[in-house]
Amino acid sequence: MKFPFLLIIFIFLSACYVSQSSPAPSIEITKIPPQDEGGPDKMVDIEGTVSGSEPGQQIVLFAKSGTWWLQPFVKRPYTEIQIDSRWQNSIHGGTDYAALLVEPNYRPPSRTDTLPEVGDGVVAVAIVKGTGEAPAPSDRINFSGYQWLARRQAVPRKGLTTVFDPANAWTDERGFLHLRIANNSGQWTSGKIDLMPTLGYGTYIFTVRDISGLEPAGVLTMSTWDVLESGQNHREMMMEVSRSGAEPNKNLNYIIQPYYQPTNVAQFDVPTSGVLTHSFHWRQGKVEFKTVRGGDSGGSGAKTLAEHTFTLGIPSSEGEKICIALFITDYSPQALREMEVVIEKFEYLP
Repeated sequence: MKFPFLLIIFIFLSACYVSQSSPAPSIEITKIPPQDEGGPDKMVDIEGTVSGSEPGQQIVLFAKSGTWWLQPFVKRPYTEIQIDSRWQNSIHGGTDYAALLVEPNYRPPSRTDTLPEVGDGVVAVAIVKGTGEAPAPSDRINFSGYQWLARRQAVPRKGLTTVFDPANAWTDERGFLHLRIANNSGQWTSGKIDLMPTLGYGTYIFTVRDISGLEPAGVLTMSTWDVLESGQNHREMMMEVSRSGAEPNKNLNYIIQPYYQPTNVAQFDVPTSGVLTHSFHWRQGKVEFKTVRGGDSGGSGAKTLAEHTFTLGIPSSEGEKICIALFITDYSPQALREMEVVIEKFEYLP
């Protein structure tokens, strides 16, 4: 009768020993990307391994660019663990990188100032500094509580080359965004900013001040753009303020690419003086554009000046960025003028 009792004691002690000697799950980053200022256009490779993971657990990646951004996209936040315990993905750059081993039901934040710690669905965390030297000071702008990248690039467009210069985008003491077209020693340059994170489906609101100074050669656009996705026309949808379209008496265009399909363009004539609020509400298979007078898109007293709903050819949300640009469409000497527009506020509502 003593044998079963001793056997139970032995099994209990053996279980305690195994439990105490089993290493805790861990994660390692084996291929570390270089330090980079980040931005929507460039991706870098990252790889690593895990040990002690359980079935169903996945990897969540972050890159630090001012704050920590979920990678590679908000709509694609998980990286699978392979059978050999390795994982790999392509993400946007940053100065630092983090990999989290998480439980199947873990829902990561899209951005955070402080990385999640072990617990509440996080099993293990690895953080590394990017390789190489720190990036040079960036052309970043803080506008309406978001980080934007002021673009420095030359873009071919309809036989012309538009040169974007970060000097043509800045915020004033009130936090308003200024974009301008300028003549720099004979070279005409434009202004453009790109939102750093991908926000996904929701409502996007742009409050624009008086645009009566917008010359016929100038175009103001507020758009979505995904440089990596050509299959859906780069996920491009836009609100375009311009008189360069097919109907000169129309100065506001709502566009779903490709623009040459008649059902993808809606044109309106709106006032050029005073504050206007442009918005679009985007969800799967549908986008609703709207422009109202004043600075409150949802206010009961706001007068609707234009609105249109598209239900065909709507791109899905994944890696797109929001872009705000002021650029030139006519480089003839008689058309060229310096000009400037002011965007008071940008809002996003999930």
